[in-house]
Amino acid sequence: MTRFYLTTTIPYVNAAPHLGFALEAVQADVIARHRRSLGDEVRLLTGTDDNSLKNVLAADGAGVPVQEFVDANAAAFARLREPLALSYDDFIRTSRDPRHRPGVERLWRACAHDLHLDTYTGLYCVGCEHYLTPDELDGSGHCPEHGVPPQRIEERNWFFRLSKYAEPLREAITGGRLRIEPESRRNEVLAFIDAGLRDFSVSRSQQRARGWGITVPGDPDQVVYVWWDALANYLTSLDHGTDGEAYRTWWEGADRRVHVIGKGVLRFHAVYWPAMLLSAGLPLPTDILVHDYLTVDGRKISKSAGTAVDPVVLADTYGADALRCWLLREVPRVGDADFTADRLIARADEDLAGGAGNLVNRIVTMAHRFRAGRVDLTVPGATDAKDLVAACTDAPGLIAAALADYDFRRATAAVWAVVEQANRHIDRVRPWDLAKAERGGDPLAGPRLDAALAVLLGACLAFADLLAPFLPGASALITAQCTADPDGLLPPPTPLFPRLEP
Repeated sequence: MTRFYLTTTIPYVNAAPHLGFALEAVQADVIARHRRSLGDEVRLLTGTDDNSLKNVLAADGAGVPVQEFVDANAAAFARLREPLALSYDDFIRTSRDPRHRPGVERLWRACAHDLHLDTYTGLYCVGCEHYLTPDELDGSGHCPEHGVPPQRIEERNWFFRLSKYAEPLREAITGGRLRIEPESRRNEVLAFIDAGLRDFSVSRSQQRARGWGITVPGDPDQVVYVWWDALANYLTSLDHGTDGEAYRTWWEGADRRVHVIGKGVLRFHAVYWPAMLLSAGLPLPTDILVHDYLTVDGRKISKSAGTAVDPVVLADTYGADALRCWLLREVPRVGDADFTADRLIARADEDLAGGAGNLVNRIVTMAHRFRAGRVDLTVPGATDAKDLVAACTDAPGLIAAALADYDFRRATAAVWAVVEQANRHIDRVRPWDLAKAERGGDPLAGPRLDAALAVLLGACLAFADLLAPFLPGASALITAQCTADPDGLLPPPTPLFPRLEP
């Protein structure tokens, strides 16, 4: 048994959730459900980053007090659990959770030997909440992530000696102590380290922060930088601030400490955060799994860019199964994925209505037509079903290997291979012809029909079990449709996944 601590990033709450974060939440949920199905101990954490200047500015724009504004949007993120069928174990809010502030303060004090005051003049992107160097800007002098010119700011802040940790970080990554997937992102981090690490500012003036955030311990004129504050949530949620048992169990005692993140925050998680942990003498994460972006018409889905897509509306319109199906079957391991509702509908209709749903309906209908709804799953297996049996027995290993590589398309392909092989088996053995031959007096046709129905119904139950981490709702529907009552009678065949309308 493995102890598995798994986290998503905690998004800013300057607006309601969008589909980009839903992708991350669903991916983390699949990993958590899969690990639980293997018998592992799992803790899945998500939450919201409340202490951001972006949130303050958004509240100003809305004409709402900051805490009221933040509370409303944070509640919208918490409500993603039901429409996205998420199974997180903990949800932290950095402005409200009593665990957070003492944990941030403890981490700050643990790194105090690497903190120093300095005056800095630089280009600051509020969207990134980060200083940019001139060579990081696009050809128009804008932040490449947010498409706006950064602000020139001069300020006296606390700085963290990041430069001190270049070689320990490189050794952790190249030696496998800190695994970054996919490899292209690992190489990106190593290139960033090799280009030379600069000390970075880890506080902001109270004035510029508008008094919003956590005050620097011992310096009432400064607020802890939002990224230091936010990254600490992976510890503060475990009561690190009070040296709680959860920290010893889930950070020190975990076999795997896994962060699921988007590529836009790679530097913070794969460079700044491990350096902070090294400074504090704390264990590093073991895995950083990086997804690319969702786009609309080739543009990153973003609240600030006006390309946000509401995942709750999608789930309410098409269902959580359809939404999760598109996110897991269509989004590649490497590269951005362009979203449209038509693509979601096409994928759901192909995989659910036309694929799994049609298969289950065919088999249960045949069970009722040819055996009055009673199928004995214990009859000897069909000798001509080797490919179908192999698809069922090979899938768990293929899924585990794919998820270990952070490849959800490959993992779900192994699940749907069962559907493909089951349909091929139906076409090959033609149960309706066996039923006709049985009525005609063929003594071998009846046993062959029983074996065919048993292996096909067993394959549907196996498919439902394999599907559970990916589409838990669909899995439950299929299991119910293919499970006999105490009298051995299957439910009447019912269309499980109707075709969707645009």
